[in-house]
Amino acid sequence: MTALEHEDSPVYLKLRASIAAAILRGQYRAGDQLPSVRALAAEHGANPLTVAKAYQSFQDDGYVEVRRGVGMFVLPGAVERLRVAERDRFLTGYWPRVKEHIALLGLDAGELLGRELA
Repeated sequence: MTALEHEDSPVYLKLRASIAAAILRGQYRAGDQLPSVRALAAEHGANPLTVAKAYQSFQDDGYVEVRRGVGMFVLPGAVERLRVAERDRFLTGYWPRVKEHIALLGLDAGELLGRELA
């Protein structure tokens, strides 16, 4: 789970966020094969159907392709398009709540940005 995912998010969204973060970090590049559904399910202690749902969302969004009998592969341009989509999701979904929480706690956003996080 990434720092931005909520504990109460559906499992497939947590898995999707984890996969997206791995792609954005460069763990999976264009042309790379993603772990099999079974392997990722075992790694995360998730139901294979839940992993398949997370993978299906990437396929629906055009970030990966399925090669029958071989596996799922990251498509060219997926990293850039995923970064744009995740930025938009952050700015519209997460940032307003973060900004509100900063104000609620009386924190200075400039100090937070300049502060080295442990």
